[in-house]
Amino acid sequence: MNDIAELERRITAALDRIGAGIEGLARPAPATPPQPEEDGPVARALLAELETEREVTAQLEERVRAIKDKQDTRLAQMEADLEIAAERLAAVEEDRRRLKHLAAALRQSNQALREANEAGLADPQAIDTAMRIELDALRGLRESDRAELDDILGALAPVLEQEAADA
Repeated sequence: MNDIAELERRITAALDRIGAGIEGLARPAPATPPQPEEDGPVARALLAELETEREVTAQLEERVRAIKDKQDTRLAQMEADLEIAAERLAAVEEDRRRLKHLAAALRQSNQALREANEAGLADPQAIDTAMRIELDALRGLRESDRAELDDILGALAPVLEQEAADA
């Protein structure tokens, strides 16, 4: 999350610098260009060069606008992806908590069954069934942990790829 905020800050700062540079270059053109006293070849060349520079400036301004729009779109997409990932993580965490609670309850039940069996009061079939349930719960917990890790790795992969590309 901090990396995204840092990248956003850097992009915004760069766009501000580019905009400031372009604003320094782009000065409003007078309503009518001044006519030189002598309409000689040097004056015509200077006017042509001035017009070329104005065209280049306009192109640069358009590029900056396009880059800013692209970055804004990308930032919005990243924020949406982050929100989805946060929702997934919350769901996985809730599932994990539920499974941990179930596993703890099953362990307590098994302990009580073992103690009753040692006292000669328990049914071995009931103990076997409880142990199977506990194993199933532990497998579910393991699968939940694996799903959580896969989600985390999936969310980190684009960030790591971007940092590698920036380096």
